[in-house]
Amino acid sequence: MDIKQKIQLLKAKKNAVILAHYYQRPEIQEVADYVGDSLGLSQKAAAVAADIIVFAGVHFMAETAKILNPTKKVLLPDLNAGCSLADSCPPDAFKRFRKLYPDHVVVTYINCSAEIKAMSDLVCTSSNALKIISSIPEHKPILFAPDKNLGKYIIKKTGRDMLLWDGSCIVHEAFSIDKLLKVSRQNPDAIIIAHPESEEHILQVAQYVGSTAGMIAFVKQRPYNKFIVATEVGILHEMQKEVPKATLIPAPIEEDNTCACSECAFMKVNTIQKLYDCLLFETPEITVTERIRKKALIPIERMLEISK
Repeated sequence: MDIKQKIQLLKAKKNAVILAHYYQRPEIQEVADYVGDSLGLSQKAAAVAADIIVFAGVHFMAETAKILNPTKKVLLPDLNAGCSLADSCPPDAFKRFRKLYPDHVVVTYINCSAEIKAMSDLVCTSSNALKIISSIPEHKPILFAPDKNLGKYIIKKTGRDMLLWDGSCIVHEAFSIDKLLKVSRQNPDAIIIAHPESEEHILQVAQYVGSTAGMIAFVKQRPYNKFIVATEVGILHEMQKEVPKATLIPAPIEEDNTCACSECAFMKVNTIQKLYDCLLFETPEITVTERIRKKALIPIERMLEISK
């Protein structure tokens, strides 16, 4: 019996469900009950009836699942699966910053800690950010955190004048515009698609900008085309399954590595063996204090309601 079969047996025995992000290793995506982006995973986490949620993603995602479904045991294969974007917004510093602008509506990208969510009025994902911002009355000033690149993209698309926290994702800032344009010249029939966490010069040359789920939906509408994909390379696994006849080219990064593409080291900390072990021993378990959970739940539920 291989490890994937063992995981399936353990899932049934322990009444567990595995939720995985698109950026996880392919073998982890293959054993997951649901693979999705942050919005889809939040919606699934809120509706899970199983006793155990194994969250194959990063820490803030598992925290969100616990906030939404507190009676379930939430496990993360490796506690070191963090997030550079979430780390760029320390709670103490953000609390001081927030106090400077008491009249602002605080909107935070879901890629942040439970403490940051607890200080927010609304939470958003890259899938629904434009809808969330558009739901706020125009006379209300907005403070947006932590991703400045996503914030700039929202400002450009909505025309809203938002105050931005200076945070970013190292994975999406790694793309090289010069190398990207070179690949584009070598593949003139390829469509450039990009995640809005990428820097502005990358977004300017993209023919489509959207969330991970949005990017997959976009290529599904053009299943025989060629695409240069500017986001974490893990998305290519699910994308290629959806469009097996499409040609998918990962956008190149500034520094050469094993695949010359952008990989999230935090996402890749999780392995199939760690996933099996965490389900077998039911650890590491994610906990959120009830005080923080109740406060963080409010902006998340507002987001889910607006996103219906």
